[in-house]
Amino acid sequence: MITACQSSKKQRNEISLNGHWEITETLEGEKIPDRFDRTIPVPGIVSMAVPSFDSTGTRFSGRNYYWYRKAFTLNEDEIGAVVLLKVNKAKYGTKVFVNGQDAGFNPWCLTPSYFNIADHLKPGQENELVIRLGATEFDIPDSIPNDRTDLEKNWHFAGLYDDVKLIVSDFPFIENVQIVPDIENEKLRVVAEIKSDLPIDNFSLDYVVSTAKLEEVVIKGGTSKTAILADKTNRIDFEVPMKDCRLWSPEDPFLYSLKLSTGSDTKTQRFGMRSFTFDPEKGMALLNGKPYPMLGTNVTIFRFFEDENRGQLPWDKDWVRDLHLSFKEMNWNSIRYSIGFPPEIWYDIADETGFLIQDEYLYWYQYGVFAPSLIADFENWMRERWNHPSVVIWDAQNETVSTESGKAIRAVRHLDLSDRPWDNWFSPPVRDTDPIESHPYLFYEYTRGKKPSPDGYLVDFFAKERDPHNDPNEHAPVPDGSRFENAVIINEYDWLWINRDGSPTTLTDQVYATVWGEDLTAEERFEIRAENVAILTEFWRCHRKCAAIMHFCGLGYSRPEEPRGQTSDIFLDVENLVIDPLLLQYVKPKFARVCNMIDLWHTSYKANSKVDAPVYAINDFETEWTGDVSLNLYEGEQLIAAQSQPATIKPFGRKILEFDVTMPSSQGEYKLISEIILEKDTVRSIRKFNIQ
Repeated sequence: MITACQSSKKQRNEISLNGHWEITETLEGEKIPDRFDRTIPVPGIVSMAVPSFDSTGTRFSGRNYYWYRKAFTLNEDEIGAVVLLKVNKAKYGTKVFVNGQDAGFNPWCLTPSYFNIADHLKPGQENELVIRLGATEFDIPDSIPNDRTDLEKNWHFAGLYDDVKLIVSDFPFIENVQIVPDIENEKLRVVAEIKSDLPIDNFSLDYVVSTAKLEEVVIKGGTSKTAILADKTNRIDFEVPMKDCRLWSPEDPFLYSLKLSTGSDTKTQRFGMRSFTFDPEKGMALLNGKPYPMLGTNVTIFRFFEDENRGQLPWDKDWVRDLHLSFKEMNWNSIRYSIGFPPEIWYDIADETGFLIQDEYLYWYQYGVFAPSLIADFENWMRERWNHPSVVIWDAQNETVSTESGKAIRAVRHLDLSDRPWDNWFSPPVRDTDPIESHPYLFYEYTRGKKPSPDGYLVDFFAKERDPHNDPNEHAPVPDGSRFENAVIINEYDWLWINRDGSPTTLTDQVYATVWGEDLTAEERFEIRAENVAILTEFWRCHRKCAAIMHFCGLGYSRPEEPRGQTSDIFLDVENLVIDPLLLQYVKPKFARVCNMIDLWHTSYKANSKVDAPVYAINDFETEWTGDVSLNLYEGEQLIAAQSQPATIKPFGRKILEFDVTMPSSQGEYKLISEIILEKDTVRSIRKFNIQ
């Protein structure tokens, strides 16, 4: 064996190519255009070009391709043996040319593209980088997952929609690192992939673990000597002690940093010490070995791309951070990044601000996609994201009955040494410890001509205890009639969307008209939405049938003008992150750690009647909760009767308190309000009714 020494050469240098690029469009895709007549920010999407293109996001007879161009210079002493171009994410199909030479093609739209461009560079001179993209989702093969099947979108924008950078270094080069926290044994497992141009007999990796924020060294050392081979990926697998480590959680998102060095290359990777799984017997998520109710929201980034107020917000780190903090204001600890991945900075910010991420791959009724394609891109996805403590669930697809996604999950899940759970939506779960997903859209019934019963829609929905539905038990039932008993994630559940101006969407026009009337004002719709999302939330929480409840959606589009949108989000002013104040008033408290529900659903009662009014109260704290649960009767804003009971509820427990109510003697409009006072929230369950 030839022995090469590890010398101290260039260390890794990552050079951002973000900023202003030139862009143009063509029908033909083989020849680099001579003229680039527009500019565009990178990262971004093609609708952001100046001057603008015609008909972006749709098929257009004058265009099949977009071409991006950027010039950069690297001096000879800046160029190492390794020069990788990394395009974090781009749509649709990434073809790269460097100084006019073909440097490769990657068809994937949701995961990074890497191109080795060292042999194409001109040291000390200006280099021309050109990237060609397909103009629409129809300009890539049907086998490549993309957003063409999201029928609730109107435009499908091409673009370099994530960071672009150069990674410059020398051999031995660190291709990838996977960090596997072991909180029970207070250690890390580290698996580093090393590429070398020459064989090395006595190779070792140096490592330093520090606190990410203060850069205080926790431990440093080196691996045992080992031989590595040339021109192949060598795996170096070792452990690092992490005694008395601080655990990562949404309440304490504490991050560490691991720095690896080969002597010629360095790679720094943040991580958090945490574990995550589901307990099917308890029906709960377990974070760091303890029950942890997931309470949260959704982000549909590709829908937000077509929002008229989007601008450059998805790539503004300050705005993205403030968005996540605004979700914290709603008492949310979890987010599904839904039907597509946001830019990578979102995952860094989720790590820092403390959210559990259900990371949903964009596979939705695209039946031309088969397991081999999913397997290839799932591996790309996992390698990019497996060190984020925020990413706790791999979500293979959305609302699709498919054997292909299950095949892909089985083929790749062993690659994630942290063994995160996988969600497979309408399709059968792969393991007992994987979750199943439920979308119990009760109000959907009123889009198909059904009308509420005389007793009211709340009686229709809630007069009896019900299980979550619209899940694999319904769409992929077991032939023998048994049920999947996996922990349940409810991450869509209201079907009450309204635009930011208070107008209904195409999916909710009929719901509002059928249940509440044709002539509602915007203010009335805002009130109806907030009140009923609160009721739905408390119902699913207090019946303890799910491990997660996540509102759809925190961020999407608002499209009140034609072509109108199907869904919307929680904001009145998305640029300034102004949440609908009625959602803060009614819905935010229903995501508090202690929640209540009046189990009373009729909209009218007889005068002077005696009514049993059970109040459910749940405790999602790790410790016992003790406090008062009240039930008060109001006429308008005037209190006319009050009751209260002390309650002690075990950790993650529930108590049903029995109240007797004597209804008023006079006709009119009344309401019952149950209150629980917490340190930060007054949690109310409200039932409005009439006395006949």
